[in-house]
Amino acid sequence: MAGKPIEGEKRAFMTGNEVVAWAAVAADVDIMYGYPITPQNEIMHYWTRMAPKYGREFLQTEDEISAGFTTIGGVLAGRRSFTATAGPGNTLMQEAMSMAEMMRIPIVQVVTQRGGPSTATVIYSQQEVTMTCFGGNGEGARIVYSTSTHQELFDYTIKAFNIAWKYRFPTFVLGDGYQSKMRESLTIYDPESRGIKMVPTEPYMGNEGLPGTDRDPHHLRNTYNTEDELYGVVTDIMKNWEKVAPEVAEYQEYDVEGADVLIVAHGVVTRAVQGALKQLKEEGKNVGHFRPITLRPIAEDQLRKRAEKAKVVLVVESSYGQLKKLITDAIYGLSTPIKTFLKPGEGITAEEVVEEVNKLL
Repeated sequence: MAGKPIEGEKRAFMTGNEVVAWAAVAADVDIMYGYPITPQNEIMHYWTRMAPKYGREFLQTEDEISAGFTTIGGVLAGRRSFTATAGPGNTLMQEAMSMAEMMRIPIVQVVTQRGGPSTATVIYSQQEVTMTCFGGNGEGARIVYSTSTHQELFDYTIKAFNIAWKYRFPTFVLGDGYQSKMRESLTIYDPESRGIKMVPTEPYMGNEGLPGTDRDPHHLRNTYNTEDELYGVVTDIMKNWEKVAPEVAEYQEYDVEGADVLIVAHGVVTRAVQGALKQLKEEGKNVGHFRPITLRPIAEDQLRKRAEKAKVVLVVESSYGQLKKLITDAIYGLSTPIKTFLKPGEGITAEEVVEEVNKLL
């Protein structure tokens, strides 16, 4: 069998979908379950190209519903498993994701956002934020990373597997169609070369010994016969989530000290905002940028601290207010006005951000 997929570190120039496949194989993922959908397809293509070389496996399922549930099955068997999808495929997987939330199953799902609904634009959008963060019909909890560069796609895909298995919450890596298709330079690496130890996996089912006697039992349930049973399970999950959230939440800040205008953006849009900041600073404008890396949980305390001191918060996103809803909830009660620059399904440039900020100053 071939050795490690990556020895040490290497510079690479590849598409975002290639990056995800390389990150998964570097993270010692055992198996991917998937079903084709644009713009995610090449994650499957590259995975199926590399997986046999390193003893890994792939199963193409009959649809995304099956892909979600077979990923759960892989995890229950103790395999480091993942799936990837987009748009209506993300919608179809929500039933499985709800089950994973309630059963605390550490699955990883990569989402390459596209426009919706159904067969709308297959190229780009940030319109899967709400569904990825809060999809499903239950009230479970999940972790969602929003990546802005190919380097982050690699870093957070690896990290997602460790976070999922450490905290036992479903974990999502949120990209988009632009990232999927464009090529960009990054450093790929063997996690061990950076001191990253992959959290060991273990089977939930089929272990040796008698549950309750030789080992602790795994009590997995996704059906509840009484209101009290459901109340108890959801309450316990959310208590644990509230404890874990501050440890998991990640964010970045740029020139936020004393900023009059605080721009909030995530994903690739943050790159346009960072470009705009440079120009606005050269013009002497007092503007800062807060970027949530985890959309769920969001770094609420840190965002409130910055928003409270700003004269206005400007939310910039390629959807029609999905990020704004998260921000509004996070800073509820503050008197700072929230303005928006919304372009659902379209990219946003630095020049457009500069123009929007100048309207506020």
